[in-house]
Amino acid sequence: MARRARGFTLVELLIVVVIVAILATVAIPAYQSQATRSRRATAKAALMEFATVMERYYAKNGTYCGAGTSADADCGAGGTDIGAPTIFATEAPTDGTAYYDLTIADVSPTTYVLRATPKAGGPQAGDGYLELTNTGVRRWDRNGDGDTADADEDSWD
Repeated sequence: MARRARGFTLVELLIVVVIVAILATVAIPAYQSQATRSRRATAKAALMEFATVMERYYAKNGTYCGAGTSADADCGAGGTDIGAPTIFATEAPTDGTAYYDLTIADVSPTTYVLRATPKAGGPQAGDGYLELTNTGVRRWDRNGDGDTADADEDSWD
């Protein structure tokens, strides 16, 4: 009696490899896109929390000046007003691997602009920075050209 060989044929293996490759070409970019959106959402949440801390700082001190690490002319010479914050985390997320740098981009005694900038060389690089002002205005440099003047950059949506 002839014994039937058990196992897979080369054609069957090639079909499986092709199916896995097709699934990978769809799944991997979708996963990466979702991961990018998730990291951006984390940066938005960090900016909102940062704004809350700035409001507490203002309530205590009567000014937004003095919350950063660099001087700004709007707050007087020699102040520590813009740059990396001294009253909040300097990176987002605040725990784990950081994908954004948090800074005070502009400040006066009664106004501020907070910014989350993607870390150079990281997975968010080229995604454009996010901004939040003391009045709640949200901007996103979607095209990464260094400004938020384009028509579709006046919101986080």
